[in-house]
Amino acid sequence: MARVGIIGCGQTAFGRRSDATVQELAFEAWRAALADAGVEPDVVEATVVGSVPEYHKQRSLPGVIQEYLNLNPRPVWLTEAACASGSAALRTAWLEIAAGVHDVVAVIGCQKMTELETAEILALMGRVGDVQWESGFGTTFPGYYAMFARRHMHEFGTTSDQLAAVAVKNHHYGAANPKAMFRKEITVAKARASEEVSAPLSVYDCCANADGAACVILAGERAARAMGKDRVVWLDGMGCASDSMSVLRRTDLTGLPSARAAAAQAYAMAGVTAKDIQVADVHDCFTIAEIMAYEDLGFCGRGEGGPFIDARGSYIGGAHPVNLDGGLKAKGHPIGATGVSMTCEIVSQLRGECGPRQVPGASVGLTHNVGGIGQYCFVNVLRRD
Repeated sequence: MARVGIIGCGQTAFGRRSDATVQELAFEAWRAALADAGVEPDVVEATVVGSVPEYHKQRSLPGVIQEYLNLNPRPVWLTEAACASGSAALRTAWLEIAAGVHDVVAVIGCQKMTELETAEILALMGRVGDVQWESGFGTTFPGYYAMFARRHMHEFGTTSDQLAAVAVKNHHYGAANPKAMFRKEITVAKARASEEVSAPLSVYDCCANADGAACVILAGERAARAMGKDRVVWLDGMGCASDSMSVLRRTDLTGLPSARAAAAQAYAMAGVTAKDIQVADVHDCFTIAEIMAYEDLGFCGRGEGGPFIDARGSYIGGAHPVNLDGGLKAKGHPIGATGVSMTCEIVSQLRGECGPRQVPGASVGLTHNVGGIGQYCFVNVLRRD
């Protein structure tokens, strides 16, 4: 199979973007990606949009984005996989190029989450589980992850201080990221003192809804070489797996089987192991989610995620630096844009462009993007030759 790589990337600042519509956010990220790639729009043969349409008043979102970007009549379509919609779009574009249908495809992840009231968002996210058997009984997104946290604490002795340590790390790096929603450092004491959301999770254990967009431009190896691109970051390992909608059918509440399966696929395709991953962006929708990701991805053993953060294993200088853009926790979580933004971050890391957040000499990176409570998971290994 011919290699597929990323030749350009760009993203907006994340936050409450009352200054822009969703198509304006998409255009901001698109324009930045074109400039980064050094190409004109006519090079792009198709567009894939990752977004969750229920958050927008506009139906058929790809249509208005394609029109706003002046890309008609080229093909465009939507991918939706809850919070992993951006990574689903990336995988779809990768498949299109690998199959020889297109040579260059743009992936745009975008979301305007602040058009809805908090209660509406909570209701939507509560339906991420099984509507027939769970959401009708009051399940919420924080409630689901609180169950993961409680079980992890029960089985492995994970502590609230260790959960808070994840937030401290991500706010530390988010403070140095100009695209992040929250750019202030915090302490464990401040995190622990924040208002309880769903025990044992408090405010600082939870990521924030945000508006934003990100764009990456993919090209097959032959097309990238023909264009003279020498900063290509290759998508060498692509993993994808799923799990049950209902937690009632889960046998493990201390991790995500879909993440472990997707990681195994990605590692095998790329010819690497967890030990080779020098920098990662993982789906820390809640602090417990990052701790589970350490374990699911093989950065440490099962039940060792708490000690791993205590030992600063996910800081720069540690065994596997994680979420050096602030993660969802500090950067914000516009759900359609998140997977594409993660990809932008790893591309920037592998190019050595992250300044004070840079992992020295990084050439192999990973993204881990979860939809819902693990119903979907995408793990991708990226490499810079």
